[in-house]
Amino acid sequence: MRTLAILALILFTPGIYAQEVKNEFDGHKWEAPYDLRIPQNWSIERFTIPISFAPQIPHKGVEDIRFSPGWGNKTSDEYWSYAFLWFLEGKIKVDPKIIGDNLKAYYTGLVGINGRSIPAEKIAPVVTSFKEISTEPGDLNTYTGTIKMTDYMTQKPMVLNSKVHVKACEGQDKTFIFHELSPQPLTHKTWSDLDKLWLDFKCKKE
Repeated sequence: MRTLAILALILFTPGIYAQEVKNEFDGHKWEAPYDLRIPQNWSIERFTIPISFAPQIPHKGVEDIRFSPGWGNKTSDEYWSYAFLWFLEGKIKVDPKIIGDNLKAYYTGLVGINGRSIPAEKIAPVVTSFKEISTEPGDLNTYTGTIKMTDYMTQKPMVLNSKVHVKACEGQDKTFIFHELSPQPLTHKTWSDLDKLWLDFKCKKE
């Protein structure tokens, strides 16, 4: 893992904060029952749901994150490009409003814990907007949308584009919600790497 990625992971990722609060869960030792690959030079973090910085999200499970190599590098095309899977207990209702509300709570909390040194006037309310699109192969439903927020690393406004995939696996009372995120437009090559994470996903490890 690159030094910059390590530094960004330590300083800015929600998982580190969560593990300080919930030391009983070790995301690096946790054995996922599914297969979500880790590409070369990508980094990971895992933590439990309910989420310490977004307790309004009413689910139980694990968040499993994949950070691109350039996630924390402001000069990289991969800046803020990453994905996370919610591996949730039970069959969860999902629609555009629920996705938007959950991610509004998520990023409001994330900015809150990472932006404590940012002047209040620079922090804008998080605004989310999502819609359902044609269902992609293997999904129950597929959505796209945007998250308008404050980038706590640059202290400037930012819009994250997002794709959200919802999946159920045979014989499992679980819901898989996979979030892809990047400030790059959906036509940018970065999205090919994010999409491939989900295309290669398997419900069970072989």
